[in-house]
Amino acid sequence: MSAPERIPPRSLTPPTRLPPPPSPEASRLLPPAELLARGELTVRGRVREASNAVLYCTVEYEGHSAPCVYKPVAGERPLWDFPDGTLAQREVAAYEISEATGWGLVPPTVLRDGPYGQGMCQLWVEVETATGGPDGADGGPDGDGSRETGGAELLALVEGDEPGPGWKAVGYAEVGEGRTALLVHADDVRLRRLAVLDAVINNGDRKGGHLLPAAGGRLYAIDHGVTFNADDKLRTLLWGWAGEPLPEDVLEVLRGLAGRLADGGPLSARLAELITGAEIEALRARVAALLRTGKHPEPSGQWPAIPWPPV
Repeated sequence: MSAPERIPPRSLTPPTRLPPPPSPEASRLLPPAELLARGELTVRGRVREASNAVLYCTVEYEGHSAPCVYKPVAGERPLWDFPDGTLAQREVAAYEISEATGWGLVPPTVLRDGPYGQGMCQLWVEVETATGGPDGADGGPDGDGSRETGGAELLALVEGDEPGPGWKAVGYAEVGEGRTALLVHADDVRLRRLAVLDAVINNGDRKGGHLLPAAGGRLYAIDHGVTFNADDKLRTLLWGWAGEPLPEDVLEVLRGLAGRLADGGPLSARLAELITGAEIEALRARVAALLRTGKHPEPSGQWPAIPWPPV
C-alpha cells in the first residue's frame, strides 16, 4: 500500500492586503466571547468560496482586538429543509453544546448585530501548517484514537482496501480517470470527540475543509449552520468509528450533557433562544440514544451519509 496522500483543510486565508491579526496578548485579558459580543466590527474582506456571506472582520473593544468571521443572516442562502434566517442561531447553539461538553471544539461564537444586521460572529482560527509527513499520523499505539495526530494530518486518500495503522476507513472516492482510492481519517481522539459532537447536534455537513488544526495541538471545527434538524440529517466524513463502542470518558460527558439539557436548566433556556422546542426535544433524544446504545451511530440509509463535495 502506498503512503497516504494528505488532504489539507480548506484554506481560510484572509483577503490580500489586510493587516496581520493582532497578537494573542491583545485580547488575553478579555474573554473572547465578550470581546465578540461587545466590540465594534469592522469588515475587512469576504471569504469568497463560502456558499453564504462570510465576512472577515476585526473586532475592537476598550483596547482589545481580534480577527473574526461575521455571517449576517441577510446573507444566508435559503434551504429547503431549514427555516429561513436560522443558520446563525444554529451556529451559536453548536458552540453552546460544544462548551457544555468541555471539549472546546467550536471557536467562541455569539449572535449579535453588525454592519449588515444580525448575524453570527466567530473568533478567527489560524490554521497550523503540517510539519511532518503522513507517517506521523499514528493515532495512538494501538490505533484506538488515544493520541493526537500532528499538524493537519487528519484526512488522506490511500490505495488498496485497508486504511493502515492509525487511520480509519470512510469509503471509496473517485480520483479521476476511472481510478478510486480509499478515503480515510486519522484515528485521533479529537476527531472522535468531534464525531460524537456532530451526532449530538445532527450535523448535516461535516466536510474536511471544516476541520482547523490550530497551534498547541488544538482542533477546531467550523460551519455549523446545518445542524439541530428534528429529522436525521447526519452527513459526515467521520464515519470511521461507526458502530464501535463509545469510550467511557465520552459516555461520562454525554451523561453530564443529558443532565444539563433537562427542562429548567440554563443550557435549555439558552437553546430555547436559538432553536425550536421540537429541535431541543430531538437533541435530547439523540443524546439519550447514544447513551442507550453506547455506540457511535451508523448511517441510517435514509439520507446521503457523506456530504458533497466532501472537502
